[in-house]
Amino acid sequence: MITGTARVEDLMARRPRLAGFAAKPVSLPGATILQAMFEMPGSAREAIVPAGLHPTNPAALVLQAWLCPESPWGAFSLVQARAQTRSGVRPRGFVTGAACDNAAAAEALASGFGFPALAAEIHWKRAYDTVRLAVVRGGETILAFEGADPDPLAAGDVQFSGTMNLADTPNGWRLVQIDPEVRATRAERLRPRLAAFVPAAWGDARLDPYHPVSASITQGDIQIPAIRFVCKPSELAFTGTEQVG
Repeated sequence: MITGTARVEDLMARRPRLAGFAAKPVSLPGATILQAMFEMPGSAREAIVPAGLHPTNPAALVLQAWLCPESPWGAFSLVQARAQTRSGVRPRGFVTGAACDNAAAAEALASGFGFPALAAEIHWKRAYDTVRLAVVRGGETILAFEGADPDPLAAGDVQFSGTMNLADTPNGWRLVQIDPEVRATRAERLRPRLAAFVPAAWGDARLDPYHPVSASITQGDIQIPAIRFVCKPSELAFTGTEQVG
């Protein structure tokens, strides 16, 4: 059984403080979700996730971006880098780093749900044949992605794994389980190309999404439910899961 080997103390750098477990569900209507999966070197597989998670084989990094025209905090974009893992038997994306272009949204997502979102400029450009996404921080382009040749899919064909956010919580350091629900109205397959990626800006210098696997873009409504479970980061989910909601 493959498990992570990263020291939780090292992973806690720049991780948010969760104010509590009472954050109310959040509705994000009319959102766009861009998702792209890349293979990573096997040498990074265990080293970037804590012992409570099982990295996938082969190692995979998923870039997931939300463009949200409506939210309790106004319009915002959120981009996540997610190491693909399992918690117990369920697929989960362990968020190594994130960026957000709305300070109020970033603070609420961090203190309410544990997303480690740092401020950045996020630029979207969509044409009939391409989707482009760029993330800029401090004048440096830390992510530049292009998805070409959109091919229609059934609205339900794209699936999204749940999220694990490492945070300092009232229970101590915990993996916060977030299960956003996407009610899709439209989905398309894309041909992915990564033009720029700065690993350290997404949480770990060993991140290297060198081989594109798949990409999609989906329109629909996102619902972030209230937190129900957290997990001890150094203990497997079978014994380390705690119900909080």
